[in-house]
Amino acid sequence: MKNYLILLVMTTIFMSCQQPCTDKESQSEVANITSAQIDATISSLKKMHPDANAEMIQRGVKHAASLWRNVDGSEADFQSFCETQFVADEEQKELMFEKVSRNLEVLYGHFNKISLDLQRPLHEPMGEIIDIDKAFGGFSAGSHLTSDLYRNKLAFTIALNFPYYTLTEKEENAASWSRQEWAYARMGDVFTARVPAEILQNVSEVSSASEMYIANYNIYVGHLVDDQMKTYFPEDMVLLSHWNLRDEIKSHYSKGTEGVELQAMVYEVMKRIINQTIPNDVINSGEYQWNPYTNTVYKNGQSVELESEPFERYQQIINNYHAMREMDAYSPLNTAIKRAFAGGMEITQADAEKLFVEFMSAEELKQVGDLIKKRLGRDLKPWDIWYDGFKARSSIDEDALNKITRSRYPNAKALDDDLANLLLKLGFTKEKANFLANRIDVDPARGSGHAWGASMKGETAHLRTRIPETGMDYKGYNIAIHEFGHNVEQTISLYDVDYYMLNGVPNTAFTEALAFIFQKRDLELLDMKNDNPEKEALQTLDNFWSTYEIMGVSLLDQRMWKWLYENPDATAKQLKVAVEGIAIDIWNEFYAPVFGVKDQPILAIYSHMVNSPIYLSNYAFGHLIQFQVEQYLKTADFAPEVERLFKIGSITPNAWMQAGLDEDISIVSIIDEAGKAATKISNN
Repeated sequence: MKNYLILLVMTTIFMSCQQPCTDKESQSEVANITSAQIDATISSLKKMHPDANAEMIQRGVKHAASLWRNVDGSEADFQSFCETQFVADEEQKELMFEKVSRNLEVLYGHFNKISLDLQRPLHEPMGEIIDIDKAFGGFSAGSHLTSDLYRNKLAFTIALNFPYYTLTEKEENAASWSRQEWAYARMGDVFTARVPAEILQNVSEVSSASEMYIANYNIYVGHLVDDQMKTYFPEDMVLLSHWNLRDEIKSHYSKGTEGVELQAMVYEVMKRIINQTIPNDVINSGEYQWNPYTNTVYKNGQSVELESEPFERYQQIINNYHAMREMDAYSPLNTAIKRAFAGGMEITQADAEKLFVEFMSAEELKQVGDLIKKRLGRDLKPWDIWYDGFKARSSIDEDALNKITRSRYPNAKALDDDLANLLLKLGFTKEKANFLANRIDVDPARGSGHAWGASMKGETAHLRTRIPETGMDYKGYNIAIHEFGHNVEQTISLYDVDYYMLNGVPNTAFTEALAFIFQKRDLELLDMKNDNPEKEALQTLDNFWSTYEIMGVSLLDQRMWKWLYENPDATAKQLKVAVEGIAIDIWNEFYAPVFGVKDQPILAIYSHMVNSPIYLSNYAFGHLIQFQVEQYLKTADFAPEVERLFKIGSITPNAWMQAGLDEDISIVSIIDEAGKAATKISNN
């Protein structure tokens, strides 16, 4: 999964205001640079530097002016500042760029490490979590960097000399820009908005609270009962929502009718979570037995009355919405939706929605749905959006897989010690495998796990994974290999990219793509070969069906956020009703024609909607990119090409695809190949 919500830029402590604020600092901040003053400043700089790039002068002055406030000085002060700080000489500009890059790496890297360490008690099993842990976990030591860099004018120096380019402008220049020009443009992305530190701090605190809410949303499925008080799962089985609940459903496709009974019970739990009729005291507690069908709770064999969860799931979403909405007035991308898509993903929300709707309307989905129905020997159920029968492991009993993973990985250290070996199996050289493994640490996790990358060279990435006392079960192993893929990308795209400002990937969909590519090789890494002649066709169908599932969830996430902006004063209960309605509408339009059943709310179960605002679409694009990369890797060496691709860095998505694969992001090939694969499997 993603790292954590990183907002604008991190902040520094040594620059913080240690003295009482002056009247100038406490006055309200308003923009005070007029168009006339901008023109005068541009004219002055052109006269001072007649050989300089006139377009860069104009762009730099306009961008700096958009960030300047009355507290920074008068219009005359602004012009004087620009005349002093503009760097016309290209060699001096390159020198400035190198020094700024180095210092930003120092700042970002250390504040990332502070956040990592402060949140360890929340994310790792380090004993009881008390209020002081939550307070420190929600604290952002860097929340004042932006304001401090504006205060000492460093932000304006950078913005003036390395101005911001819009997504449209980046796309227009993509084919002609050099790597250095891309890096300069990425430095221009550092200062695009001027958000007060208290707003950034609040976003951090609200985000941390949502993380904690989800990390502690466990269901004691061993205590679930039916009308005859029969239990179906091991007594000590505890599953985190939604990840482990979903994976539990996936694990039972090899068990026939018995598996359907188990899946149906888990699905009832999911619906209770979605509609918030789940008894509050059965969450993260094994004190009671619970019948999710009737919603009856028992203690010592006697039914007891418990109150339902008080819409807390939806209150967390509202809390994130209000925190992020406070940033709107300070950003040229004036909604959280625009910042997530055009800003973060560098794909507009409208384009994403159009692509998803087109994909989910494909006739090939009905063809694949009919194939799944035939393979299952029954009508499709709503939870078959997670049908796992196209994977090699789907025919292997999960108990057998659990035995292997528990033996191999009894604790986090065992996995940590095996990372280099896993990379060798994937084709990395011994030198590169050791290099990467030495820069990735494995930590035990309270939740399902996540990947947390380093932000400066010299620090390690962290693979957080859930390992019970009995050892790592297969579900946990499968997730851990996904997170390992993230860590490999994070490390390659930090250490091997030519410019620090280009470290990373275009957006998180790309790191999800590599994580998926690693995850699908999980059996290979357990030394379990798949010699099935239908392997490639099955893999295509698996990706196609997974893309179908996650696109619906992503579309729900998008439409939920649009609804929030249309209903800014909504209550948690009102949001609950809206989300259920949107989920059912999407189901009826895109899933009911395939599944033959209507009015299902299942798309609303994803925990990402709560603790990872406007993130789910990255997974959908990740599946598309994964498929295209996998198609490319069929005729290439895996490890060397993975290294090459992730050295490209964080240019825009389509520019990355062109540089890496010589094609744009597309749904055409995956739809066509899925149709061919379905025909092949059906005819065999």
